[in-house]
Amino acid sequence: MIIYIHGFAGSGLGVKAQAVRAYFGREAMAPSLPHIPELAFDTLDQLVGFWAQREPVGLIGSSLGGFYAWALAERHGIKAALVNPSVKPYETLDLWKGFVRHFHDLSSFEWNDRHIRMLKSLTPKSVTPQNYLLMLQKDDELLDYRVALETFAGAKTVVETGGGHSFDGFENYLEKIKRFLEDRSL
Repeated sequence: MIIYIHGFAGSGLGVKAQAVRAYFGREAMAPSLPHIPELAFDTLDQLVGFWAQREPVGLIGSSLGGFYAWALAERHGIKAALVNPSVKPYETLDLWKGFVRHFHDLSSFEWNDRHIRMLKSLTPKSVTPQNYLLMLQKDDELLDYRVALETFAGAKTVVETGGGHSFDGFENYLEKIKRFLEDRSL
């Protein structure tokens, strides 16, 4: 099972989520997660636990979803493709405090210090480099790609010049992601 994890204020109906569903079909899911970090992580942790008892699980996480994928991969010892991941969301999302609109339906929610503290408490203490495919674009307008590059040193890495936070051309990497997640030789 492939679980796609969307980013901050995103949804399971976003462009990358739809591309993952279209490519992997019934072998993929892309849940719409609550904005509250502890609830989002608990939901994902339960999904991973459920599916891991039945079949191998791989994760694809983008931005904040990359952070959650990192935490889940370390907790469960599984592989993850991280797309322009937020490594320190408790810092980068501190700037978003207040009312925020979801990208998909434009509904709003409040983002506050309590949420920032939750993210900090979810931060993994380790990185198992061989479990990650790190996908970065240098012109990410929201995150400095070098932070992820340093954090995940030793991981299989794709670094592209140009692009942006949404990772331009993401759909062109789905076969590479599939091969990485399905490789059980590690």
